[in-house]
Amino acid sequence: MFDLPMETSKERRAYRKFRKALIQEGFFMMQYSVYVRVCADSKAAAAIERRLAHIVPTNGLVQTVMMTEKQYQGMHFIAGNPKEDILNSAERTVII
Repeated sequence: MFDLPMETSKERRAYRKFRKALIQEGFFMMQYSVYVRVCADSKAAAAIERRLAHIVPTNGLVQTVMMTEKQYQGMHFIAGNPKEDILNSAERTVII
């Protein structure tokens, strides 16, 4: 999850660069400013966190949370209009 300022053109550029780096790392957008990625284990997740620490814009705030697949599956989605494309299963392959 991240919060990046986007008031100046320099800040908007930093946002686009950071978002592109997230996608190149294998993340996909779950919700605006919330990106997720499946990792094999906590060691791999920690390595990704270290890589992200090097690309966070100076004025940005990035928060990470690690959860197991079972915890992720326990997430509840409440929406005004039911959605068919919500990704919440035990499958390791996500096709977007």
